[in-house]
Amino acid sequence: MQRQPRSELNNPFADSKRRWFVDRRRLCGFTFGLALLALTGLVASAQDEPVAHFDDMAEVREVLLDVLAVDAEGKVVLGLGAEDFIVEEDGQAMEISGVSFYATQYGLDDSILEAEGVVPSSRYFIFYFHSPIGGSVESFLARQHMRLRQDALDWVDDHLLPSDWLAVVGYDVRLKVHQDFTQDRLALADGIRSAIGRKNPDQGFGRGGRPLPASGAPSLLRHLPQGKALSRQSRNLFDGTRLLAEASGYLIGRKNLVLFSSGFGGLDSINFTSSPNPRDYRPMEHALNDHNVAVYAVDLTPIEVRHLQGRLLPTVALATGGAYFRDPIDFKTPLERISQENLGYYLISYQSAHPSAEAGYQRVKVRPKDRRIKLRARQGYRLGRPAPD
Repeated sequence: MQRQPRSELNNPFADSKRRWFVDRRRLCGFTFGLALLALTGLVASAQDEPVAHFDDMAEVREVLLDVLAVDAEGKVVLGLGAEDFIVEEDGQAMEISGVSFYATQYGLDDSILEAEGVVPSSRYFIFYFHSPIGGSVESFLARQHMRLRQDALDWVDDHLLPSDWLAVVGYDVRLKVHQDFTQDRLALADGIRSAIGRKNPDQGFGRGGRPLPASGAPSLLRHLPQGKALSRQSRNLFDGTRLLAEASGYLIGRKNLVLFSSGFGGLDSINFTSSPNPRDYRPMEHALNDHNVAVYAVDLTPIEVRHLQGRLLPTVALATGGAYFRDPIDFKTPLERISQENLGYYLISYQSAHPSAEAGYQRVKVRPKDRRIKLRARQGYRLGRPAPD
């Protein structure tokens, strides 16, 4: 708004004077519009063609989807192109503009890595130990954690590749980072023991807090709230997982969140299964998908124990392009399967048009043209600002 001159502040004729000039401008604009309309009508009648017009501005964005393609044995399927995928938004097929294959520098044949369009890439894993305090689950969780600790330590020793990064976090009554992203096997072993033992990883660091990794190294701590702020913002597992997704979002590429849990969410009073409040679940799922975090849910509940809160584990795994493992013989098996199928992934790009002011969440569906191929991909992305729930 322009500031009025001081001489007009108390002038009773100033408003009427301004209205006269405004009305005069409107009159001129109206006359010019009539002339332009008449001229347009003459041209249209001469050419007999309709005149196109736009009612709104459209924003065209490039969407990037990381997609795992595996066969029946869980091995990466190689050599796929744009013609091998179908991407749909609201039932409408989208035109794929590019497909690249991102692969770890280890575990695949050298000839594959040297092929055109293959991009060497690091892998990012987050071990997420959910250890609820209290209730009937503590008795069997103690036994499961003993098995899990050794299997996780063995996986770090035998399957962590030189280009891999692993972080160890836990949740009991709040989110805890027991070990930030590192390639140090000894530090990771300490982090796993600390997480399963429900220790306080911040103890002994004083007011200055825990030291951050060197500049340039991947880090969760650098992008998470610190101290009491982290406790306040992670009062349930939904919020803690959302914070994890946002803290890892700056890392380019796919992130694999391996969630070891017996289930979460409130119990439905009618059928006694987990039933999340949409205000808790939706922001978590949207954040995971928006930041390319795939959840691999490993159910810690033994098969002989009645399952009450496990419904959300397969739900969040499917929605984020991960997988659900129920009652594994041992925990090495799902960890080895996760490692094997993440030796490489496809990055699909396409353009999607939405109204420029639109905000919310866009669902996406990715299918293979060859039904023998199994795809894992996130099911959506955010538009504009997060939609209120």
